[in-house]
Amino acid sequence: MQVQAKPYPEPGSVDADWAVRRMAATDLDTARGMFFLGVLETVRAGAGEDAVANCRAITEDRRFVGFFNYPVATFLKLAQVAARVLSPRWGGFDEALRQMGMQATRSFLESAVGRTFLLLAAGDPRKLVTNLPSGYQMAVSYGERTVDWKGDGDALLIMRRDFMPPAYHEGVLREVLTMVGARNPRVQGRKLGLLDTEYRITWEAPVVVATEPEPHKAPRWRLFQ
Repeated sequence: MQVQAKPYPEPGSVDADWAVRRMAATDLDTARGMFFLGVLETVRAGAGEDAVANCRAITEDRRFVGFFNYPVATFLKLAQVAARVLSPRWGGFDEALRQMGMQATRSFLESAVGRTFLLLAAGDPRKLVTNLPSGYQMAVSYGERTVDWKGDGDALLIMRRDFMPPAYHEGVLREVLTMVGARNPRVQGRKLGLLDTEYRITWEAPVVVATEPEPHKAPRWRLFQ
């Protein structure tokens, strides 16, 4: 007998947190359409077309174009409903948000601007993390982001006035590090305030195997002298 997944209702305190985030957003705070499409694609893969239709209803059935700008308040409503729909599949609200963040990264990196961003990193995770603030500037109109290096493969990304909960950006950052070949990337978000969060980003340095230099060989002609 197949066991049906139990729903994961969103706690009232978390629901209120989303409402306050939406209230803090202004008409000038926008995100690219590709992120809306990424949420809908995650819902389609995890819950089917009927769930996608229900999520679209939250946005008044608006059709999104990848590189157009749309209000982040609308994105917040869409992401909250989508995470609630996907919670049973992923075992919780936060993991549903991480999965949406991962899809958002894939959608961004498939765009012309995203491919350029990836090209600038040249497969180097450190370059990629250094360029994250400019990457976010290409994607959204709000917020301030800075990188503080703690060591090789260890950085702190600080986001000020960013509207999405930490779990979403954990998915975004983990996926983009994976895309440039970072080894065992780990991302841990910690709230500093309602719209301020820091993310500890770490990955393992590649293992360099030392090789013994080949012994000097005498030129072949000497063997016949």
